[in-house]
Amino acid sequence: MVKRLIAFFTFVIILGFSFQSIAQLTQEELAERGKWEKFLRTAKIIKGVDIGEGITKPKRLFFKKGDIEGSGVWKRPSGTDAGVFDKWECEIAAYEMDKLLGLNMVPPTVERRYRGRKGSVQLWFPLEISELERLKQDIPIPPDKLESCEKAIYLHRAFDSLIANSDRTLQNIRYTKDWRLILIDHSRAFRSSRFYTDKLIYGKYGSRKDKCFERLPRAFVEKIKSLDFEKIRKAVDFYLTYSEIEAILIRKKLLLKEINEMIKEKGEDQVLY
Repeated sequence: MVKRLIAFFTFVIILGFSFQSIAQLTQEELAERGKWEKFLRTAKIIKGVDIGEGITKPKRLFFKKGDIEGSGVWKRPSGTDAGVFDKWECEIAAYEMDKLLGLNMVPPTVERRYRGRKGSVQLWFPLEISELERLKQDIPIPPDKLESCEKAIYLHRAFDSLIANSDRTLQNIRYTKDWRLILIDHSRAFRSSRFYTDKLIYGKYGSRKDKCFERLPRAFVEKIKSLDFEKIRKAVDFYLTYSEIEAILIRKKLLLKEINEMIKEKGEDQVLY
């Protein structure tokens, strides 16, 4: 009995450590994720205003349902609007992949009609500063947050490499007031052309070789290993095409290959935590 209790509490401690290693959303925010998904889908739209930034011309929609009020970013880019590849469906697919991988860095994002048109709406999240603003204003990351911010950056690079998100700029790397990294803007993700399946975006062999993912949580890597076509299809529903899902699986192999090389070179404890 005592051994079983020790094993149980050991499991809980490990699970809690894994959660803290990955999640940027708090446990309270994650517990309310389903509530906000339903709210964004069903609440009455009070008004919509232009956000004023981004070529996809996003709008901020304000909602109310009973005593609950909230807002979200609504997008409807499609195809090659503004001369670049953009799909609102990718915003939802990125959120579902975030949940599937246990990443917990993307705010709730669902499909919602606005003025008769389908689009994606993402819960408005209180983000204090972008990496671009931080660098321009020469604002240092607090010493006690340096390690967690570094790990979060490595995580976003691995995630963006897997989903081929080519639009992660300094402007959309954004931090909360307590220096948690929240990932937004995924309408240019899930590319399936050879350029995005021959190599990753980040990493030693990637398009941006100077930006690597040097340390990653074991739990995250195990989730990537477990990905298969049916699991992804079930998660993303019909927001991604078959070729886009196949492209994820090709990049999965590239990502795991590089992680394995890193482990051979540096040792597992220096790469995974």
